[in-house]
Amino acid sequence: MKPIKPLGIKAYGSIPHLPGSRRGPGDKGLSEDQARICTSKARDKHDLIIVQEKLDGSCVAVAQINGEIVPLIRAGYKAAEADYAQHHHFAKWVKKHKFCFLDLLGEGERCVGEWLLQAHGTKYELKHEPFVAFDIMRGHDRCLSSDLYWRCREVGIPTPALLHMGGPLSIDQALTLLDLGHHGGEPEGAVWRVERHFKVDFLGKYVKPSKVDGCFLESVTGKGPVWNVNPDDL
Repeated sequence: MKPIKPLGIKAYGSIPHLPGSRRGPGDKGLSEDQARICTSKARDKHDLIIVQEKLDGSCVAVAQINGEIVPLIRAGYKAAEADYAQHHHFAKWVKKHKFCFLDLLGEGERCVGEWLLQAHGTKYELKHEPFVAFDIMRGHDRCLSSDLYWRCREVGIPTPALLHMGGPLSIDQALTLLDLGHHGGEPEGAVWRVERHFKVDFLGKYVKPSKVDGCFLESVTGKGPVWNVNPDDL
């Protein structure tokens, strides 16, 4: 029997790349106008640009559906029914933190983030929980970054390091602010969020050309998983 998507859609889509970002097959880029707004020239005073550290893990989500807390993988299926052990561990972790997410989420909302339990292309020495939230969504709509940071902080859920909030920020400036990373691992890049008239307009990302995807995964190494956190310690 084919698994269902509890939300009827993917939990999260893809973020287009800024110029010079390392892309994979099929990855899309921002338009020239959008890239300019992010990095050099806003349209007017109503553009607010927020830049966060980009983390390297597995994109997952936690949704409240009919009063229940449901852990999901990026494609929108239940994490407990996924193919990989890291997602089964995520489902168990969410169950343990159920009341935290009930406090965070309204009916029909989902919290999307990076699950950093297993090393993909970056090894982390985490000082916080392995789930880092970068969006709260309802359908295809995102909450403002200020709401995300405030709501997650209220319930103790980590969020990506905030590098900048204000006008456009160049890629070189963002890389300087990234420095050696703020989450216990070498940073792979950054994410730009453009908000306008109290709505999220669009997102863009920059990934360092030196980034190697999945170099610690079993399919590449031929060995067992490399854990950033021992699953037994969750």
